[in-house]
Amino acid sequence: MQPISEIYSQLAGPSRRIAITMHQKPDADAMGSTLGLYHFLVQLGHTVQVISPTNWARWVDWMPGARAVLDYELLRKQSDEWLDSADWLFCLDFNHMGRTKTMAPKLSALPCVKVLIDHHQEPDEQMFTYGVSDTSKSSTCEMVYDFIVGSGHADKINLQVAECLYAGVVADTGSFRFSSTHAATHHMVAKLKECGLDHTRVHEALYDNYLENRLRFLGHVLMNRMEVIYELNTALITIPKADLLKFDIKTGDTEGLVNYPLSIQGIKLVGLCIDRDEERKWSFRSKGTFDCNTFARTWFEGGGHFNAAGGRDSASLTDTVRRFREAIGQNSSLLQ
Repeated sequence: MQPISEIYSQLAGPSRRIAITMHQKPDADAMGSTLGLYHFLVQLGHTVQVISPTNWARWVDWMPGARAVLDYELLRKQSDEWLDSADWLFCLDFNHMGRTKTMAPKLSALPCVKVLIDHHQEPDEQMFTYGVSDTSKSSTCEMVYDFIVGSGHADKINLQVAECLYAGVVADTGSFRFSSTHAATHHMVAKLKECGLDHTRVHEALYDNYLENRLRFLGHVLMNRMEVIYELNTALITIPKADLLKFDIKTGDTEGLVNYPLSIQGIKLVGLCIDRDEERKWSFRSKGTFDCNTFARTWFEGGGHFNAAGGRDSASLTDTVRRFREAIGQNSSLLQ
């Protein structure tokens, strides 16, 4: 994988067909970074299409351009035609093709130039022609901002770009709470404000845009599905499929739920397991020196960041929870 700076000189060149994609079930950083890049590249005269591997949360539909994104699972023929004709493919907020679910074989086989922009650990660099992978960055949105500025086109950061990029930054930093928030992150936000960004509107769109059923679901989960394992400074939330059906939970409605138990005094690790149709999905969050990335990769076929990672398990809900208890038991010295 060659440095992404190698394509700076090509950005303002001949018009290209460019596809942009992200990981499955995209969150605010994935959708914000892809749409922010989309609005930038369109201004340079390129023909651009954003393609999501799956559906996405309703609370990112407000982002400029979101309604034109193709859902690969629903519009596979149209998406494949776009991918087959693309000169460049930008891959944002993931670094292994497997994170794109059913799109993975298609993306791996494409002969076009592939460009990576991502901040997760252990990238599969051989899959990409150009790219940048920086785990110290707060978000992929911050990296897209750096890409735009580094390429010499900071003047193309208009209000549409600013709104999309700010949404991903504020979401992935926990509203600037997490340790990945550096001075450069705040400098970026200051520049976006100078572009006319209304940060209050973005916050309301992200966090005050849910239906009543989600709030009642959160209350139910925290009251009935959360277990605190004090001797291991760990909290476990287990959500059976029946709860998802009862409260009519849609994609994105469980976003942020894993962070709630971190507010409990002494808790160092949180595990959230959701019973999906095809597999059990895990989310992990930690405080301090517990490495969620290594934990997820070792036990649950996953990975991510040091203090935030995800995983999966094809075993039953009962069996995967048993596996989690075994895993934290073997890591008890790291949780004291």
